Parts: sequence; structure tokens; C-alpha cells
Amino acid sequence: MLGPLGSQAIGSIVQTPGRKCRASLGKRWLNGPPPALCHGQSFNRTMHFYHAINQTLKQCMTKRGTLRAVYHKKRTSIYVFQSLCGPLQDSCSIERHKIRLRINQIICSAEALRLEGRRSFEGAEGEMMSIHLQHMNELKAGHDSLERRFIGPTLIMDEPSTGRYALLLMFLCQVITALEVPLDLPQPPTITHQSPKDFIIDPRENVIIHCEAKGKPHPRFSWTRNGTHFDIDKDPKVIMKPHSGTLVIDISGGEKAEAYEGVYQCTARNELGTAVSNNIIIRQSRSPLWSKERVNPIIAQEGQSLVLPCRPPAGLPPPIIFWMDNNFQRLPQSRRVSQGLNGDLYFSSVLIEDSRNDYICYARFPHTQTIQQKQPINVRVLNMDSINDTMEAYFNDTDLFGEKAGQERAPTFMVPNDPNGSKLVLRGDVLEMECIAEGLPTPDISWNKVSGEIPSMRASFLNYHKTLRIKDVSEADAGEYRCTASNRHGTVHHNIRVTVKAAPYWISAPRNLVLAPVETGVITCRVGGHPKPTISWSMNGVPIENAPKDPSRTVEDDTIIFSEVQTGSSAVYQCNASNEYGYLLSNAFINVLAEPPRVLTPPNKVYQVIINKPALLKCMTFGSPVPVVTWFKESRSSTLEGDPYVFHKNGALEIHVSQKQNSGKYTCVARNSLGISENHVYLEVKEPTRILRPPEYRVVQRNRDVMFGCKVRHDPSLVPTVTWLKDNEELPDDERFRVDSDSLTITDVTEDDGGQYTCIVNTTLDEDMASARLTVVEQPDAPTDLEVTDPEARSVQLTWTPGDDHNSPITKFLIQYEDGLHHAGVWHNLTEVPGMKTTAHLKLSPYVHYTFRVLAVNGVGHSHPSAPTRQYKTNSAAPDENPGDVRAMGTEHNNLVISWKPLTPLQSNGPGLQYKVMWRQQDAETDWTSVTVANVTKFVVSGTPTFVPYEVKVQALNAVDHGPKPAVVIGYSGEDFPSAAPDDVRVNVVNSTLAEIHWTAVPPKSVRGRLQGYKIHYHCERSRHRHTSHHNDQKIEIFSPNKTRGRLPHLHPYSIYSLYVTAFNGRGEGPATSIQRFETPEDVPGIPSFFRVVGSDLESLTLEWGPPHHRNGHLMGYSLKYQTVNSSNDLGVLEELDLPSNHSGVTLHNLKHSTRYKFYFSAKTLKGSGPALSEEAVTIVHKEAPAFPHFPLSSTRSPQQKALPAAPAFGNVSSSLSEDGPLISWEYWGPENHLYVEYIIDNSEEDWHKEKVNGSHSHVLKGLREGLAYKVRVVARDHDNRTLHHSEEVLVKVPAMVSPQVDIATQGWFIGLMSAIALLILILLIVCFIKRNKGGKYPVKEKEDAHGDPEIQPMKEDDLTFCEYSDEDHKPLKGSRTPSSGTVKRDDSDDSLVDYADSGDTQFNEDGSFIGQYSGKSDRSGPRGHDSSEPPSPINAMNSFV
Repeated sequence: MLGPLGSQAIGSIVQTPGRKCRASLGKRWLNGPPPALCHGQSFNRTMHFYHAINQTLKQCMTKRGTLRAVYHKKRTSIYVFQSLCGPLQDSCSIERHKIRLRINQIICSAEALRLEGRRSFEGAEGEMMSIHLQHMNELKAGHDSLERRFIGPTLIMDEPSTGRYALLLMFLCQVITALEVPLDLPQPPTITHQSPKDFIIDPRENVIIHCEAKGKPHPRFSWTRNGTHFDIDKDPKVIMKPHSGTLVIDISGGEKAEAYEGVYQCTARNELGTAVSNNIIIRQSRSPLWSKERVNPIIAQEGQSLVLPCRPPAGLPPPIIFWMDNNFQRLPQSRRVSQGLNGDLYFSSVLIEDSRNDYICYARFPHTQTIQQKQPINVRVLNMDSINDTMEAYFNDTDLFGEKAGQERAPTFMVPNDPNGSKLVLRGDVLEMECIAEGLPTPDISWNKVSGEIPSMRASFLNYHKTLRIKDVSEADAGEYRCTASNRHGTVHHNIRVTVKAAPYWISAPRNLVLAPVETGVITCRVGGHPKPTISWSMNGVPIENAPKDPSRTVEDDTIIFSEVQTGSSAVYQCNASNEYGYLLSNAFINVLAEPPRVLTPPNKVYQVIINKPALLKCMTFGSPVPVVTWFKESRSSTLEGDPYVFHKNGALEIHVSQKQNSGKYTCVARNSLGISENHVYLEVKEPTRILRPPEYRVVQRNRDVMFGCKVRHDPSLVPTVTWLKDNEELPDDERFRVDSDSLTITDVTEDDGGQYTCIVNTTLDEDMASARLTVVEQPDAPTDLEVTDPEARSVQLTWTPGDDHNSPITKFLIQYEDGLHHAGVWHNLTEVPGMKTTAHLKLSPYVHYTFRVLAVNGVGHSHPSAPTRQYKTNSAAPDENPGDVRAMGTEHNNLVISWKPLTPLQSNGPGLQYKVMWRQQDAETDWTSVTVANVTKFVVSGTPTFVPYEVKVQALNAVDHGPKPAVVIGYSGEDFPSAAPDDVRVNVVNSTLAEIHWTAVPPKSVRGRLQGYKIHYHCERSRHRHTSHHNDQKIEIFSPNKTRGRLPHLHPYSIYSLYVTAFNGRGEGPATSIQRFETPEDVPGIPSFFRVVGSDLESLTLEWGPPHHRNGHLMGYSLKYQTVNSSNDLGVLEELDLPSNHSGVTLHNLKHSTRYKFYFSAKTLKGSGPALSEEAVTIVHKEAPAFPHFPLSSTRSPQQKALPAAPAFGNVSSSLSEDGPLISWEYWGPENHLYVEYIIDNSEEDWHKEKVNGSHSHVLKGLREGLAYKVRVVARDHDNRTLHHSEEVLVKVPAMVSPQVDIATQGWFIGLMSAIALLILILLIVCFIKRNKGGKYPVKEKEDAHGDPEIQPMKEDDLTFCEYSDEDHKPLKGSRTPSSGTVKRDDSDDSLVDYADSGDTQFNEDGSFIGQYSGKSDRSGPRGHDSSEPPSPINAMNSFV
């Protein structure tokens, strides 16, 4: 018996320690009616409800291509908000209104089904389903007033295998109306968390038995143990948590946990009722030790079957069995060797390599996490055919192994032992059937169902097809199954009959019921099972037949009907459904309340949905009587109704296909007879997330880089998260994988990087994904296992095993050989075979020591060579062929050279290779002359007549025999030079560049060989024009022997040529003809050597040119054509001007100002005008131009046509210093506005730097280096950046910055130094004064030496400039010409070189000093110093230094 209630309570939230919430749907409900998991209204068509769900799931899971599983090893976390079924219980959530669960994502999409409601939820095992439901209108209709108040537990958490469906049913609760009683209202107890029915505890830890419940008032808790009251106060080791029914049993003091084993049941009660838990069976986990035993060595004959028993000790729960060796490495298993379900190790047939002494069976007990091992088993496998008799004698004449143990044999079953078996399995459990057969060779196992099909979606074949496993068993899996074992010696069958029974499972679990006074309702308890379960009811834990009578209550089998209930009718009812395989127990209360409506959905909640997806706006309400919900949008002016809105009975508003215009504020209003309540929610419709550029299939070589693109478009308000998966797992933790915003890059790709890469783009609302495969290719591995077979005299068979092709199919195999006798160490290609072949028939040559190797070739390249084979030697034989390419020809007029291509060592076929050379004169009827030679490739026959045909043949021979009969080759003896020259040479000049030559052929006898043609040797002796010269290179034209005329092209016009003709043969040229001379006529001249515009004025342009390099005749003059070009490039009237040949320039007057002209210039002879040069120029703008002197441009120009140069475009270029740098100023009169200031460091070879000027006539150069001198010019350029005009260059000095200095004028040492220098200068002046008085004259050079360099004179203290001098600073100082006032006029230097240049008697010495004296200078106009010859005073001399 299971306790006073006879079954486990159900309908509560169960959460075990350290486990996730798991949704229990009984065992499995895909093929049976599911339970109702949420509070809400019931309806009469529960079975129809189940079938609608079941049909949808089956379509989803069987439709190929609609079920895609993506495993997130990285485990994304998301939030699942409370469903319309009501808030999830606190024990199953971190917060009241949300659960945070980690997911593995399963997307099931059936697009063909019409969407009635679509939501995505996470399963407790980390999975999420998105289900399309079809035609669910039945779920929203057919509810009468008797079924409106049903409220049940939100989730039933029990079985882990059904977690993926729990949240699917939470979605269904969105469609079914549901209510949850707020905890601030009176309500009977509801158990929210309890330990599992079968609770196995760890004896090393405290025992915790969970029991949590809610209610108003808060429930009180009590326990029973083994059906009697458990007095907690009497056991100090047992405590109950405050405000909870959870028991904590402290066994840390040494108490044994087994003392607390038993059946426990929790009771939660308040003044409105009593709820009970399941019967919780507490059992201690056990991991007993292996019994000590002596394991004898096992000796087995090769080929026989063998079973190594494990037989672990029984534990609770049963242990997990595995076989390992002494190094803790799992023993390899295969079709031949495998572990059975009972843990034994089965050998279908043993091999010699199975011998070992460390076959160890391990048992792992999961609860205690302990591992125990059996004593190692020693197995020796022997080949006993030769010593069986000895072993029989040793074992008392017993044939230990039998006669045929090691021979091949038909299969027999080792497991199961009986010929026909049976299996009993419960619905929802896992069915495992096993067949292990022995035989040699190892049998193959196959399975089939005799009376149906094995369910492919739920069935799997394990242990090398020896085990058939079917999960989630249903009644349809019952029947007869057959396993078949077969090898080439026979087949054996075994039948297993499977019977499926069912413990009770929910069709419709009881749901809590809230009624207003005088209302009516029902509680239904519908279960399935086989055999059919028995249903019993209890009220507040007491069988209903013993409970207080209630006139409003009527019990009818699985239903309790309440009519016109009163306030005292509140109670908790228990439904117990049981059969021989289990039980179900569920609590459901009836609560009689009168409450005004309240909206439970949080206010101002924002719902976000993707466009074209369904939106579900919740309005979860509570009230008794049930409130009526009305929806409004934006304002409450009108009620929402009709398309696109769907109103659910639980108050939710659904929009099937959301559009942008559906965004906004929504208001739900709840009313009943006791009041009104409202709530506002907001809907935001977002753009979908889409991958615009998905990743594409890539094939890449190893060690290269590869990139996958993943370009995404998403709603701007959503933040996408891009996740990349490899083979549905997270990317390897490797720095070679670089994830960017829209791409994945893998550097240095390895072979392990190949696979399926998936780009998943997630937002909080939707996701998109795209996949592409990466194939990593590289050169194939080298072939292995080369073997030479079928040896014959001239062939062998070569076989090999291909290596890994590394994802690029092998296209061919290349077979190479090494000749160890003739070319050791050198590998040669022998043949190729297609990639699908692994054998080759090789044709061999005699007298070769062969070693073979094989290379594989795929699309990437060659593999490494395989390991070479053993050496294979072939015997000697006569040569199979004679030398090739036999030729006979003379090199002298009296010899015949016979040559051939020698045989290779591979072609020699044996030792002693020689060549027999034979020849005779053709048609002479003489015998063959022969000679035998070796190690040569030619033989010379001397004394032959000139150019006579010979028959020649060469035969190969070796130490074995002669080669095949050789072929005859015709050749000729040597040629001699031709003895005659062509005759009757004539020249016909066709035009100025072409002449035709005629001659008579030479007689055949004079050729003395084979005539190969004629050669014309010619060259240009000179031009007929005195100004033109030509290179006198000898040229040759060759003509075929059948020609008697030829042409000489590309001659120079107006030139004199000479030529001669010869005949030639293979030996060379014969004698030449006499020299012939001819002249070429005139032609048009070549292009002029240059043509340019050298000057422009307001109405004129000056042109210059040079004569053509190739005049091609008498130059008669020049042709000048010109026309105007306007701004739109239209051409004006063409003017033409003839110019004489002796002119090289001209000035065109009366042109239009500010106009562009285009010129065409060519030279002329009597034959006409030659090619022309073109040029463009512009007359300057209409502006008063400065007067410039006119100079003749060419001395060859006649006085009548003296041309004036064009006026410059730039003038008055100057420089000055500004705060920002040198300021360059200029005047410009040209039309072009592309002006640049260019500058370069003086005496530098670097390129000019340029800065563009924007329409001004001045520019500041910034950034010049201080203390340097620069050359500066202004340049005008056209649109093609060609220079049209440039100014003269100006030298600009950039002053250096004055660095702060210490005032040394007050330093003592400086004052002393200056005093000494002043004294020295005074002495020097006195000496100069005396010398001047003696000589009476003062040469300039001496004067300069005395005064020194004016550049290094000290500055005045009041001089504010630094290194700035006027032009006079470079003139010699005035010594004795100081005015009487004592000052020096810097503008009136008497030592100007200009003055001396004007004087007629001024002369210079060789060193450049003046010969004349100051007194010899002529007077100059204007203010000047007094030209007196009186000696200057020292005071005046000192003034010259100031």
C-alpha cells in the first residue's frame, strides 16, 4: 500500500536539490492525452484538445526539413515571462514573473499550418520549441458556466525526459483562459514543492525532505512516517524549517541514514482545507564492496568465443559498468568484442592480440560517486592446433578446445540463451533488447519488427547493432521483434515478444476551482493506464465517504459537481488514481470568494513583436464572479473588435499579423458585478532581423586563410548578437578564429577546421541563421603497403593502399622507379593510373634493378612518395630497338658524318652495348661497309665525293645478341662553295623607298651542293643632300632558290645605294656579282625637328622652328597654317602662310588679343608637304603692356622680316619679409589663372616645391627653414599642367631666429678684450696713416685689406634688424672721403665699380685690383663727397668704421 491516500499527490511544483525544474507529463504524452498544466477554464472536449496538439506535434516532427536542432554549447540565457496561465510558482522561478533558463534550441516549424498562436518558451532541459497550432477554435469554444472557474497548478515538475514539452503546454495555456488566486486573498493550501516519490539519499550528507505550500492563512505542516504520525519534537536530529514543511535530518553526528528510511507524507492545512503530498519513499544509496574471489587465468584457443563475467555487487541505484586496463584506459570494443547490458564482456571470436593480464571490470555508483573494481582477469589466447594433444594429456586426456574451435563456423547466440524471449515495458520507459552472437567470421546483427515497423524517430541501434533501444515507449511498440545474426556460413534468428503496460497517466488533472457564492462548478480527474486505474477521492486528506457531508457536492466517478456553493464549501480535494504499476495523486481546492476585478498584468508593460508575427497582449485578471475584459486602443472612444483582433477568454488580445500601424497604447478594462479595473500596455512592432549576405561554401587549402561573411539587417532599436557555431557547437577557443561584426575569419586553417559553420543573429525578439560548409583540402597522404606480385620476365603487378585524400579526391597515382644498376638515387616516372585504382601492371625492361614507389595526386598537389619496395632485378636480353634519329651528312666537301641518338642504359637490355655502323653509296651496287663502335654517337667516313647520296644504317648489339634489323637512312656527303655568281643583275627603282632587283639563276652544276637561295647585299653610300647623312650599315635580303628577282624595301629617299648578289648552299656563299649602283628619288620631307611659340604680345605671336632631320630632297620652304580656338573648342577659319626654307622664325602681327590660336607647321619639297607639328598659344590680355626691347630671334632671319619677341607675362617680381614668412609679389598679364609659386633651396638638386595661388598677385611662403636662401619663381600652367610662362628667379633669404643671449657688455673680461682690440686697431691706423703720407696713393686693394670685410662689422646697438643690409653693404668702405661733418653718406660711395666702368682710363691688374688711383676718377653728378687729395685724419678714418 502506498499510504492513506493510496497514491502520489500531483498538481504541485516539485523541485529537487541541484536540479532544474522539470515538467512531468506522466511518462510521455505524444501518443496519449496530455494533462492540463495551468489554471484556467476547462471544457468538455478535452480529448479533442489533445488530438489537436498531438497532430500538430507529429506534423512538426515528421515533416522532413522542418525540424532543425542547433546546439548552443555556449548556452544563451533568456527570460521567459509569466504566461497567461498565471505567474509561475516561486519555487520554480527566481522572481515571481520571470524564469531564467539556459537553452539548447530546437526550432520546429510547420509553415503550412495556420497560426492560431505562436510563442517560444524554454524547456527545463535547455530546449525551446516554437509550435504552430492549427485550428484551435475548438479550444476557445464550448465552455459553459459550469467550467469557467477552473484553476490549477501552473506546472507539474517531475520527469526530466518531458521537460521539452512543459513549456509547450505553457503556450497552450495562453489560449486557454486561466486564473491565479492572489496570495492576499483567503485560499486553501496548495503544495508548491515536494521531494520526488522515490528519493535516494547520500548517507554522507544530511537528509532534506522538501515540502513547501502556499495558502491564506499560511499553512501549518505535519508529517507521517510509514503511515503513522511522525512526532518531530521527539527526535532532536530532525528539524522543520520555519514557515515551511521541509524536514532536515542531521546525521553528521554518526547516526546512520538507514535508520530514517521509510515512506513519508507531508500535510499542509489551514482553516480552509488540507493538502497532502505524494508518498515519498526514502532509501539510502548503497555501494557495496566486491566480494573477494580468486580469478583464475583463462586460456582460450584462437577463434573460439569467450565471455568475461563482471557480476558487480548490487547497489542502489544500480552501478554503471565499464571495462578498463591497468592504465585506466578503456578497452577497445568492436563488432567482435563488446560489453553486454549485464556488464559482461563478450568475444565473438578471440585473436592472439586479445592476450593480456589486465581485463578489469569497474563499477561506478553514481550517488556516492565511488568506483570499485574487480580483480584483473588474465586471458591467454593460443594457436593450439599443433599442441592440442599435449594439452589434452595435461588435462587428463580431455580435449580442452575441441576439434573445430579455431575454424570458421556459423553464428550462434550467446545472449539471449533461450530460443524465444519476452519483455515487459511500461509506457514512457526505455525498451532495450540485446542480441550477441558468436561465430567466425564475426556475425552481423540486424533487427526488424515482425508485425510492424520499428519507430525510426525513437529507435536507435547501439553496441554495433547488438542492442535495439526504443525510448518513450507507447502501446504501438508492443509486438514481436526479431534479431538476425549472419555470416557467410549461415544465419540464426531470435524472436522477442514485447508487452507494453502503463502506469496511471494524466488525461486531465484536477484544477483549482474559484466560485462566487451560489455559483456552480466541477472538478474533473481523468487518467489513463493499463490496466485501467482505480480512482478514489478524498477531502482534506480524508476519504470522501468519511468526510463531512456537503449538500452542494455530488461525486460521479472521476468528477465532483458543486451546485450553488456557499462560503463554507471551501476545501481541498485529492484525486488518487492507481493500478499495479503505479499511482497518481493530485490536490485541487474549491475556494468560494466574492471579489471585485483586479488586473494582475504589470501596468505599462511594453510588448515588442516582429512585423508580420503574432502579438499577444496579456490582460491577466482575477475576480469572482469572473470579470469581463474589454480592449481599447489609444483612447477609450470605441471598443476594439473584428479583424485583425482576436479576443481570448482569458482576457488576452491577439493580433495574428502585426503591422507597423498596430503599434501604440492599448487599454484593457475588467468588469464584474462588484467593480471595474483597467491597465495600460504598449505594443511596438519592429523590423525583422535578416541575414542579407549569408556565408558561402568555401574550399581552402591547409595553412591558408578563409573568411565567411554574415551581413545583417535589423531594426535600429534592437541590438543584434552574432554567434558563430561550428558543427552546431561553439567555436574552438583559438585565437585563429576572429569574429568581426559581419564576418568570421579563420587564419592558418587546419584540417580540423573543416565542417559546418553557422551564423546566428539574435535579438531579444527574433533571430536568423545561415550556414555554409568549409572544406579543408591538402595534398593526399602517401600510399602505404606497397607489394610487388606476379613477377614475370618483363612485368610485375604492383599494389598499394591509398592514404587519406584530405577532402580532395585522388585523381591519379604516379608510379616511379629507381634503377639501382645504372642510375642509383635517381627516380624516373614509369606510368600513371586513375585515382580509383590501387593496382598497376608494370611493363619492365631487361637488365634493370628496379625499386618502385607511388605518389598520389589530387587537386591540391602531389603527396610525399611512399616507402620504396624491395629491389626487383630483371635478366639481360638482346636490345629491343636500335638507335634513333640516325642522320648522314657531310661537314667537309670530302666526308660523310653518320650520327645517332644513343640508347639509354634502360634500353640497352644487357651489358656490352655497341653500335654497328653500315654505309654504301646509293645506286652503286657495292657491298656494305661496316664498323662496330662503342660509347660514341657519330662516325666520320672520309674520302667521299662531293655531295653524293649514301645509304646508312646503325644497329645496336650487346653481350647477348644483336638488336632488330635497322632501317636504312639516306644522306649526302659534304657540300662545297658554289663556283658561279648570278648573272645579268638589273635594278628597277620603284619609288623613293623601294627598288626591285632582277638576276639570272646560277647553273645547277656550279652549286656543288643543295642550293638554299640568293642573297642581295646592299648599303646606302650617301645622301644626295649635303645636309643629310645616313648610317652606312650593310644590309642583306635573302630569297628562296626558285626566285630570280626581289625587292629592297625601306630605302632612304634621295640617296645613292650599291649592291651585289650571291648564291649560297649549306657550305656558304659563292662568288659575288659586280657592284651595281642606283639612286632613289625625292620624297616629302620629314617632320620639322621642333616648332614652338617663343613670345606673345597683345596682337602678335612669335614662332620658332627647326628644319626636319630627314629632308628627303631639296627643301623648298615651310607651310604654316593657323586658326582660332574659342572657349568651347570650336575652330575658326584656317589661315595659311608659306615661309622660305632659310628662315627659322616668324612673328605674326595683327592677331586678336586674348585669343587662343592653333598652329600647324610642316616642311615642303618638290614632292609636297611632309607631316605637320601642331602647337597652341594665346595672345596676352588687353592691358597696357610694359615696354620691352625687341631683339632679333635668329641671325638667319632677313632684315625685311625681323621678328620681335613676345612680351613677358610676368613683371616686377619682388620679395619682402612678413610675420608669417617671405611675401612674394608680382605682376601678370597672361590669360591663364592657374598660377603657382615654386621654390627650391639655393644650390640644391631637389625638385621644385609649388604652392597654388588663388587669383591674387602676392603669396606668403610659410614653413621655410630658417637661415637658408631659396630661389623663387612664379609659373603659369595650362589645364594639362604644362608650363606656359614663368618669371625670373628671385633669391630670398630666410633670416635665422635671434636666440636669447646673455648681455656680456657688462662682463669684465669682455671690456678688457674690447679695450685691447681698440688699442690694436689704433696702432694699425697710425701705421696706415704714415704709409699713406709716404706713398701719396692708396690702392683699392690695400684699402680693402685695411678695412676688412664690411659683412663682419659689429652692429650698432640701436639697430633693430638682424643681418639685413642695403645694397651699399657690399661696396668698399670710403676711407678718406668722409665729409667734414664727420658722418658717412651711405648713398654716395665713391668706390662704385660703375664709376670706374665709366672712366675711360680705368684698367685692371691680373688679380682684379685697380691700376688707376682715386684722383683719376671722373666727376659724377649729384651729391658726392669732396674729391680732395689731402691726407685723411685718423678721426675720419675711425668714422669710416662707425
